[in-house]
Parts: sequence; structure tokens; C-alpha cells
Amino acid sequence: MSKVAIFLADGFEEIEGLTVVDIVRRANIEIDMISINGRLEVKGSHGIQVKADKILADIDKDDYNLLVLPGGKVGTENLENCEDLLDMIGYFYGAGKYIAAICAAPSIFAHRGFLMGKKATCHPAFEEHLEKGGAFLTRNSVEIDSGIITGQGMGASVAFGLAIAGILAGEETANNIASAICYNAPAK
Repeated sequence: MSKVAIFLADGFEEIEGLTVVDIVRRANIEIDMISINGRLEVKGSHGIQVKADKILADIDKDDYNLLVLPGGKVGTENLENCEDLLDMIGYFYGAGKYIAAICAAPSIFAHRGFLMGKKATCHPAFEEHLEKGGAFLTRNSVEIDSGIITGQGMGASVAFGLAIAGILAGEETANNIASAICYNAPAK
């Protein structure tokens, strides 16, 4: 059975994080909201307080099939300053497991060399990070390349969540969710 971990740090972009949680749960996939703060309460970039399900120190990386990093400038900086999280991301990347990031957060993958020669997208303000990391930068809402899922920003949150659901539960399930939530994919 598939299980997802989404990592929340103070300053995370609430829509990017919670949209993924909502869509993945609609696909009947277990997803844990993991705080990297050492406490369950996490404050988003727009002051919305969220209670995570677990704390990073209390999880086992082998319980998960896919890791997700929401963006937000400050949230991304806080995620990137968490060595235990970076170790887990590196482990997943090395094991060929799926890793996903949206908005500013794909820069974390670029800084580690994970995007070298791969198609990826991010928020326009962070494109330089991906280019310096050797990514083939696109401006698509979502890119999937070699087990790495990247999303452009808050406006791509539904497409990003549906991409994750499609990978883990199948395209039919993702399409059914898209229909149920009245989501019409933007033209590329």
C-alpha cells in the first residue's frame, strides 16, 4: 500500500501543502503531514496554523513511498535547513523512490544535483536555482521526470496533487477526482 509524507515547516505555502493532502486522501492514499519543527503546530506563510499528524523525529522513512515538499520562500528555507529531512530526501532519491516539490521547494532538489539533465518546473522567482542545478527548465504546471515530480506554484497545486494521485492510485482515479472537484486542466 502506498503512503505519502508531506513535510511542513513554518512559512510553508498553505494551499500547496493542504491541496496535496486533500487530493491524495480523496484517492484513498494515506498521507501524513510531518512537522520538521519538533512540535505538531506549524504556521503557514499566511499565518494559518496547521496541526501536523507527526513530528519528523518520530517517523520511519521506510514507511513511505513518496515524499512531498510544499513551497513558500521561508518554508523552503526552513526545509532546506533541516539535515534530517535532507538525509531522508537523499535516501529516497538514491533508492529511486518518488520525491515531489512545488513552487520554491524544487530548488532544494537542484541544490543537491537531483535535477541535472531532467525536466523540472518551479516558481519563476526560483528558476535560476534550477538552471544552475542543470535542470531542463520548463514552465509547465507540473513535470515528472525520473521519479521527480515538480510543480510551478500555488496555481498548480491541484494539478500537482492530481499528478501524485495518478502515480500512486492510477490515472483513472486521478481523472475521477479531477471531475468530482470540477477541475479543468489548463492548456499547456
